Amino acid sequence: MITPPIPENEMDRLMALSDLDIDYAAHADSFKDLTKLAARVAGTEMSLVNLIDSYTQWTISTHNLELEQMPREESVCQYVLMGNEDMEVPDLSTDERFKDRPYVTGGPEMRYYYGIPLNIDNHNIGALCVVDKHSSKDLNPEKVELLRIIAGEIINRLKYMKVIDGLKNNLSEAVQTQKKVAHDIRGPLSGIIGLAQLIKEQGDENQMDEILEFMNLIHKSGRSILELADEILSADKKEKKEIELKGNEFNQVVFKDKLEKLYVPQAMNKQIKFTVNTSSASETIPFSKNKLLQITGNLISNAIKFTPVNGTVTVSLDLVENDEQNTLQIKVKDSGVGLDAAGIASILQGSATSTNGTVGENGYGFGLALVKHLIESLKGSFNITSTPSDGATFEVKLPQAPTRK
Repeated sequence: MITPPIPENEMDRLMALSDLDIDYAAHADSFKDLTKLAARVAGTEMSLVNLIDSYTQWTISTHNLELEQMPREESVCQYVLMGNEDMEVPDLSTDERFKDRPYVTGGPEMRYYYGIPLNIDNHNIGALCVVDKHSSKDLNPEKVELLRIIAGEIINRLKYMKVIDGLKNNLSEAVQTQKKVAHDIRGPLSGIIGLAQLIKEQGDENQMDEILEFMNLIHKSGRSILELADEILSADKKEKKEIELKGNEFNQVVFKDKLEKLYVPQAMNKQIKFTVNTSSASETIPFSKNKLLQITGNLISNAIKFTPVNGTVTVSLDLVENDEQNTLQIKVKDSGVGLDAAGIASILQGSATSTNGTVGENGYGFGLALVKHLIESLKGSFNITSTPSDGATFEVKLPQAPTRK
């Protein structure tokens, strides 16, 4: 078996990728023009933008090829992570590393490959690659330089997307502030209107015609402002009065949908039953989505890796409410090979080493270390319960802001 390549700075590389906090299934349209342009420049039939985490190569954009993900150890782009140089394979079918891969022996029968590192802060997080069914394409220096420019633009867009997400969050907070202001002004305005009404009612007895007219105007103006406040407060309300999600939030329903879209294909590929359960009592309550896809995704990929064919992987989500602080609970339970006490301790201490999966999947040894680091950065807790040959349960608890009223 060919040993998978692992960059010397793998943990830092994974941290750089996780800092982007990317939803791998949400940005196909963001790079569609660049993947098409890359294929046109190279004169190839297909092109892809691939990002590579601990377990999976995620194809976030593609031209002329239906592909969303593949195991990291089966990819060509994993070799591009090893340095700052481009990588060319004239004929994949004659290269010992790739000649038996399904995408070479079967559809789409790839032959030519050229990959350019996607580098952010001196860490390769993936690759822009152009591929073709025919071997030995002629990429002159001008074409190569254009492809590198396209790769640079991909990185720029990834950075911009993070900034835009932050701006959307700020905008959402501004809307919430606007609604709070509307709440705050209702009380004083109601008092003004009440006073004006009282003076209006008594004005005729005191023969205060001018004051009466003035108070009448105040009354009308105050009523208009009160109606405006009501309009602001009622804007965008949903029929079920569900709490509106901000740009940086999930609820359990949305989170479940994301996890199923990303990881059902991995489970199906290994004939594993994958289920995500939510808590009906709290499934619409918002919580921060910061790093959740990276944390939970690594745990799910790890569970699938160490669960045999026809096994099960179950994710359970819950949000425990408290006046001071909510707690998001994530449990990933598998029916896999399990862990002994020493194995659990090594993971929790951050000293675990890589092992192969139940059907020989290559291990890289950084997925759970990254999970532990991310959970600690969010001031959460991480617990593992398991016995050898009887599966494992990984439990994550993350503090959240209290429920918005």
